[in-house]
Amino acid sequence: MTLLQEIEFNFIRSPGPGGQNVNKVATAVQLRFNMLRSKFLLEPTRMRLLSLPGITKEGEIIIKASCHRTQERNKQDALNRLYTLLKHASTVPKKRKKTKPSFASQTRRLNSKTRHGKNKSLRSDKPDLN
Repeated sequence: MTLLQEIEFNFIRSPGPGGQNVNKVATAVQLRFNMLRSKFLLEPTRMRLLSLPGITKEGEIIIKASCHRTQERNKQDALNRLYTLLKHASTVPKKRKKTKPSFASQTRRLNSKTRHGKNKSLRSDKPDLN
């Protein structure tokens, strides 16, 4: 069994371009892939996919492709989008390293705050005696 055998395709009418055939031919593709029942996904990848938006409660990924005029090109577009989604979920995110601002950047920040405060004090009716 391959990954393509786990994917279900439904052909629906497309709201996009189609000329005279727009109301007669179902060129849009709806791709359904149940990631919870898939034998090809590793558990960490599956957990990262669950955290993404657009996944149904049953664990189905539904992709609708309707930008092309033919079923085959829409089907290929939907498969490419599923592939990029799975590729994105399969990469392990890097751990964030904690950093602290440099001494020079802290000094620049405090100097700009002091300058801004002096500008504000000049706006008041009572001049600051400092």
